[in-house]
Amino acid sequence: MANPQHTRDRILDAAETLFFQEGIAVTGVDRVAASAGVAIVTLYKHFGSKDNLLREVLSRRLDAWTQHWDAAVAGAGSAEGRLLAVFDAVETFRAAAGPTQWCCFLATASERPAPEEGHSDPVFELIRQDTRIVTDRLTDLARDAGHEDPATTASTLLLLYNGVLSSLLRGAPSDPVALARTTARVLLGSRAGRLSSSPG
Repeated sequence: MANPQHTRDRILDAAETLFFQEGIAVTGVDRVAASAGVAIVTLYKHFGSKDNLLREVLSRRLDAWTQHWDAAVAGAGSAEGRLLAVFDAVETFRAAAGPTQWCCFLATASERPAPEEGHSDPVFELIRQDTRIVTDRLTDLARDAGHEDPATTASTLLLLYNGVLSSLLRGAPSDPVALARTTARVLLGSRAGRLSSSPG
């Protein structure tokens, strides 16, 4: 008898690969089911709809990303290192994750319009949740590192982080993570220098 969790994982793996290598809109559930080696009725039994399947793929991806970021922060040796650990997490996450063109959340946002005011979209809410998690955590880490304006520091790092994810799709620069990390160090060092040289 087939293990339901194993079947569910196979469907999620197939959906993640197809959605983010070939595109969400062009990938039908029949293609996902065939790739996972299950009947369409089995896919619907587990997920109910394509939107639910996409939401579960993103939710699993978000959990995995958070685990990598937790590990990178825990392994950093200083407050500044913990702040820059987001770039280390991108490297380890990309190495461990399945093949995709680029960030699954940005890919979904590029294909899916934001819901109209007064309407909800569980898939788009996950995109917003991912943004909140990254922004809030960077702000907290900047505060822990003693930054005078943690929100601005977080926004600066978020800009670099988004640039890394977009560069993975473009394919240039060839090593965006290392370049973003170096740029972040320069920017943070420059800001710290300005603060230390301020009168008073």
